[in-house]
Amino acid sequence: MAASAFRLEQFSDYLVFERGLSERTREAYGRDLVRLLAFLKVRGIHTPGAVGGGDLRAYVFHLKDSGLQATSIRRAISSIRSYFGFLVAEGAIVSDPSERLEAPRVWRRLPSVLSREEMERLLEAPDPGDALYWRDRAILEFLYATGVRVSELVGIRLVDLDLEGGFCVVLGKGAKERMVPLGRPARHAARRYLDDVRSAVERGMGRAMLFLNAQGRPISRMGVWTIVRNYARRAGLEKRISPHTLRHTFATHLLEGGADLVAVQELLGHADISTTQIYTHLDREYLKDIHRRYHPRG
Repeated sequence: MAASAFRLEQFSDYLVFERGLSERTREAYGRDLVRLLAFLKVRGIHTPGAVGGGDLRAYVFHLKDSGLQATSIRRAISSIRSYFGFLVAEGAIVSDPSERLEAPRVWRRLPSVLSREEMERLLEAPDPGDALYWRDRAILEFLYATGVRVSELVGIRLVDLDLEGGFCVVLGKGAKERMVPLGRPARHAARRYLDDVRSAVERGMGRAMLFLNAQGRPISRMGVWTIVRNYARRAGLEKRISPHTLRHTFATHLLEGGADLVAVQELLGHADISTTQIYTHLDREYLKDIHRRYHPRG
């Protein structure tokens, strides 16, 4: 790889003479870019114009897997953005591949993922003697079986549900519809809820929505949050759990079982696969935890 093709010397001069950065900062930027160029070389990329957004996202995941701290990764991303911004301004490349590169804050904000045993405890937490048992059980089963967002769950209409076919239509971000499959437990809970609960609480105010509150009105997002939190407490789960935790758990358990990343992207309704790649990180962390706990030399 010809270093001259990447204009590192010109970029270094730009940092000092135009940006007025200190020698120490310039050297840090230089180290970040040398590390990036080594990664690109392995991928067979020898000119800056051949670098794509996917290459840079893969590099960020590479840094995370290498054990680099979030602060160092954020600095590396800042270096990359400054560098490609410089190349665009110089006319060396047409578009900036770092434009949509995200800082690693997404990893810090991911809710805890439940283990399979914890998920079972949560699903079994509702009291069969409660009048709303099948509604609450159906909500928990739906969240785990489909990975839908809470906003998508409360928006499901009766006509969206196909229990015989085992599918449900949900309206996701950007008003995009997608079909999500329902497993046997979710279908069974939904059928019992429709027969035993919904018909009893509906008083002409349900607006043909699937999930209703105790007053017969469409359930709210806060209502679903309260249900999940209460049953997490009843199940003795000490983690901070929300409906979104079940979405992360859904995706992580699929990947643990060998599901294809593209299929998980489709099921979650992600427009960009880079968003779904967060879960490969979670899956690797799970595998490392298992190795540490159970391998004799872990």
